[in-house]
Amino acid sequence: MDCELVKQGFEPGNCTVYDFATGRNGRACEITLRYKDGVPYRLISSIILSRPEHYLSIYQSGCNLGCKKCHSWRFTQNAAGEWLSPDDIAAEVARYMESYKITFVSREHATSWHAHELCGSCGSCILRGVRSESCPGILTPDRIVYSEQGWGPARNIVSFTGGDLLCLPDFYVRTAEKIKELNSRIWILMETNGYGLTPANLDVYQQAGVDSFWLDIKAFDDKVHRRLTGVSNSRILKLPAEIRERGFTLEIASLFIPGWVETDQIAQIARIIAAADDSIPFTILAFFPEYRMKDVPVPNLGQMIEAYNAAKDAGLRNIALGNVHLFVRTRAEYELLKEVT
Repeated sequence: MDCELVKQGFEPGNCTVYDFATGRNGRACEITLRYKDGVPYRLISSIILSRPEHYLSIYQSGCNLGCKKCHSWRFTQNAAGEWLSPDDIAAEVARYMESYKITFVSREHATSWHAHELCGSCGSCILRGVRSESCPGILTPDRIVYSEQGWGPARNIVSFTGGDLLCLPDFYVRTAEKIKELNSRIWILMETNGYGLTPANLDVYQQAGVDSFWLDIKAFDDKVHRRLTGVSNSRILKLPAEIRERGFTLEIASLFIPGWVETDQIAQIARIIAAADDSIPFTILAFFPEYRMKDVPVPNLGQMIEAYNAAKDAGLRNIALGNVHLFVRTRAEYELLKEVT
């Protein structure tokens, strides 16, 4: 299979995946995507109602990037899972929609970001019969359901996450069409590193009915991005504007990685986002050691607050800090965080 990115005139991805079946490495598009009788099949690690996102997440094996910091490397950098077709995925979505009392949200809220506005996943209203102090107070308890990752609602959103082969639209286009046949108000969210979102592919996803993207911008500095992922970020930094121009819902996240991606780069990323649309939600996530970066420490509270303020100064209006448990260790630190953010 010739690389679709190369066909469009772009640099190929860093997409080597280990295949347990053969004991060899190969390209993700050849190991975790295949066709049978003209039908595409994708290797899927799991499908669950995820928390705290409160939507159905489809975890994919295989990826077009080989990130040193990958938190899902066990199935993205290694072939693992079950082969599912677009019809198989649609059947899973149908079961999800039938199994839960679905909380319908607008297309503009087809994000992970807006999940916290509905529920904080504590389960207090079910387990104790009272709402927690931090409860948004929007949903009635009958909307709160348990899944293997905890408590919360089940929203009308289906997300493709984990690995990323959006450089090859056919599987996703066919699957999106099948999902929309079930209910046009099931929003389709793609969690992506952005490397497969060429202008031509974005147009294809727009026509197919994809609703939303959660874009992970891994670094502003191109050299750092190459060290982290193996590829340039020159196209990725153009995506906030290109995605919004096509009318997709968009949220963006970046990891604060001490010694790698710190406040200076977070600020530059925030400026790019603000230039596209200052209302785009931006989450600054605290890094935690994993995969090939187990020797890198987590950021501290001061670093995360500094990054938050830099994003705010860049003009963004919707900013959050994520993985708070990694850098907030005391009640006093938690109160300080609430005060400054």
